[in-house]
Amino acid sequence: MNYYIGLMSGTSLDAIDAALVSFPDERPVLHHAINYPLNKSLRDDIQTLCTPGDNEIDRMGQLDIVLGNTFATAVKQLLADTDTDATQIHAIGSHGQTIRHRPGLEKGKCFTLQIGDPNTIAELTGITTVADFRRRDMAVGGQGAPLVPAFHAAFFSTDTQARVILNIGGMANVTLLPTNTKTPVSGFDTGPGNILLDSWIQQQQQQPFDHNGQWAASGNVDLHLLDALLKDNFFRLPPPKSTGREYFNLAWLQQYLDKYKHTLTPVNVQATLSELTATSITDAIKKYAAENIELVVCGGGVRNTDLMQRIVKKLALTTVKTSDDYSLPAEWMEAVAFAWLARETLAYRPGNLPGVTGARRPVVLGGIYPG
Repeated sequence: MNYYIGLMSGTSLDAIDAALVSFPDERPVLHHAINYPLNKSLRDDIQTLCTPGDNEIDRMGQLDIVLGNTFATAVKQLLADTDTDATQIHAIGSHGQTIRHRPGLEKGKCFTLQIGDPNTIAELTGITTVADFRRRDMAVGGQGAPLVPAFHAAFFSTDTQARVILNIGGMANVTLLPTNTKTPVSGFDTGPGNILLDSWIQQQQQQPFDHNGQWAASGNVDLHLLDALLKDNFFRLPPPKSTGREYFNLAWLQQYLDKYKHTLTPVNVQATLSELTATSITDAIKKYAAENIELVVCGGGVRNTDLMQRIVKKLALTTVKTSDDYSLPAEWMEAVAFAWLARETLAYRPGNLPGVTGARRPVVLGGIYPG
């Protein structure tokens, strides 16, 4: 049996998700997964590099190698935990760590950049590594994101039930799966997922995240602030669209808070941010999805009870499940998806969906670094 490893490090900057996957009968089977933590110093270096500053090229070059080493260490830990030899792994699919995503620049100047040197990963593990998935899609006019909808389409599409796959990571994105196989699959980023919630509680309470959304649930939504946030132009843009930490961050939030700083308590800001995520997600689903859909939710946001309750309440007529119900644990969906994307690349099959990214055509994604 051929095994693959998927590596994902997202906008939360907390850890590397590493998943050991196989695809018997073309279906994904998750054998084991680990959450390999990033130390505070490394997280700080990544976050600093996500914002334009001095000496960026030197800092990026050095961090690229450090992250490559860290990804390789995560792979070795996964192999040790499962008593798996590197020779049993056909390939690693490494998303890398995004430090810039600029899809909205003028034509010919859009770019996206993920670091975590795949040469280093391949050399230290001895395993062929596929990486740099997003830029080939941009080369044919796409936004380079989201890419996981191609995986969603491969494994969740059915001719009997229209589905929306909702991923709530640092950012939130939806994949719209119609029952008619002749209708193109579509999808897009809806805006912030956990990013603002995590950033705000880290700043205010020095906690990495709002456990079960308890802090947000204890506050009250400020409707004036919510209305102001929802007027941001991103929410009005039609798809295809994608976004990232360089857009939705504490500096973005602060420009609105400055207008309300004498009337808002920190807990009410957290409640409002939870409502912002829920509202931007459900508004997008109501506008672009078919009626009578089944909603399947994945990503770390699934475990935020407060956020999930807000979403379910706003989609009262929608069947809501999680990917756990389909034997794919919600936390590991993206890591599994990049293992699958590596498999598609090695088979010379396209990994993007033009109806999602806006690309002119399907293309084979990524670069291959032999082990």
